Amino acid sequence: MLNQFVVPDLQPAAPEIFLLIMACVILFADLVVGRVQRWMLSALTVVTVAGCALITYQSMDGQVVMTFSNMFVDDLLGDFLKLIVYASVIAVLIYSREYLVARGLDKGEYYLLVLFAMLGMMVMISAAHFVTLYLGLELMSLSLYALVAIDRDSPRATEAAMKYFVLGALASGLLLYGMSMLYGATGTLEIGGVFESLQTGSANKTILVFGLVFVVAGIAFKLGVVPFHMWVPDVYHGAPTAITLLIASAPKLAAFAMAMRLLVFGMFPLAEQWQAMLMIIAVLSIAVGNLAAIAQSNIKRMLAYSGISHMGFLLLALMSGVVAGRPDPFGTLNAYSSALYYAIAYVLMTLGSFGTVLLLSRAGHEAEELDDFKGLNKRSPWFAAMMLIMMFSMAGIPFFIGFFAKFSVLVAAVKAGYVGVAVFAVMMSLVGAYYYLRVVKLMYFDAPTDTAPIAAPIDARVLMSVNGLAVAFLGLFPDTVLKLCMTTLIRSM
Repeated sequence: MLNQFVVPDLQPAAPEIFLLIMACVILFADLVVGRVQRWMLSALTVVTVAGCALITYQSMDGQVVMTFSNMFVDDLLGDFLKLIVYASVIAVLIYSREYLVARGLDKGEYYLLVLFAMLGMMVMISAAHFVTLYLGLELMSLSLYALVAIDRDSPRATEAAMKYFVLGALASGLLLYGMSMLYGATGTLEIGGVFESLQTGSANKTILVFGLVFVVAGIAFKLGVVPFHMWVPDVYHGAPTAITLLIASAPKLAAFAMAMRLLVFGMFPLAEQWQAMLMIIAVLSIAVGNLAAIAQSNIKRMLAYSGISHMGFLLLALMSGVVAGRPDPFGTLNAYSSALYYAIAYVLMTLGSFGTVLLLSRAGHEAEELDDFKGLNKRSPWFAAMMLIMMFSMAGIPFFIGFFAKFSVLVAAVKAGYVGVAVFAVMMSLVGAYYYLRVVKLMYFDAPTDTAPIAAPIDARVLMSVNGLAVAFLGLFPDTVLKLCMTTLIRSM
């Protein structure tokens, strides 16, 4: 006798369902308005993302709810990360609008691909099952591959898209192979089921470790860390700056969620094994990212290598959650909340940095070389001040959010006994300060090479001011943000 079909509870997935419906509406709107009133598509997309935020916020009750046969989870961590993703995507849309219009890239497919990429991130964040996680990952990745190549007349963008696609397919294969080995060892595809199998000791340890290696490789690629970082500088440089801004911000939150779901919620009993892997990756990423960024003359490539080093710090926090192979209740929670805090800080700083590059660009000119920032203070003190805040924060200079994000990670690493790694990270941060402060020096002490006026729409200027203030003032209240991150994790475990 066949089992009776049980209708799943659709409420936990309400934001995803709303997003899909609105994507269909935008698709039809694109056919109707065509090129005549393209601004309507941008407005509809922003309204859609804001609607998702409203639905998610209203459902934040702190309860952990499973649905779709335990394949999808709605918890406080997922809701919190989704809200930050929504804010990031809205910022991307506002920063990018004038840039896209000037280059004829404000097409219907751009807005649809952004929404589908965001849908993939949302599914990844709420995944409680290997299949759900993989579906979300591929939906996000395929949308981003297409977005990189959206400027079909640019050989550089097409080349970047091909590199991203080929290497991304390889990483997805590694992740899928690792998941299949974990399934073979534990007999379940549920992330919670893997944890239970490891707790009872019924799984094959050898196959598990092999599967873990492939899973960590897949996570490392999506975070863009060494040795899976080859795509980062080329894609950041080759893609239109509007797409670079998207790739560099919100997907990092989805990748962080994937790392938390798989490693912490699913394979915590194997922490000693994945700790050692993360340590090697973190140390190499911090070193390679900071040293390679010094040699860059293109700010997009410089920020790409900078991002690699920042993701190294994120992994440093994740690996500090276990001390001598055993979880320390307070230390573990402190380390993972520091990782979440660092992810939020990085996204805020990245939005501001690439947003400034976008707003400085105009029709026929890409402001992506360091020389384009010469004498910026004389041309626009406001733009220069915003970029100064971002550079100081990324360099870890007090009292911006970047300083306290790094400080909280280093404290967690020292408490976990990784004093040597923490000292090394501090030394590399001093190296990194050079290339950040070089941008400040160009803006304030060099003569401008371009005297063209700088204009930006009022909504983008307001958003940039809010972005700058968030980076400046959230650093003054680090305990508030850290406690929020800690509460989010406690209520989700």
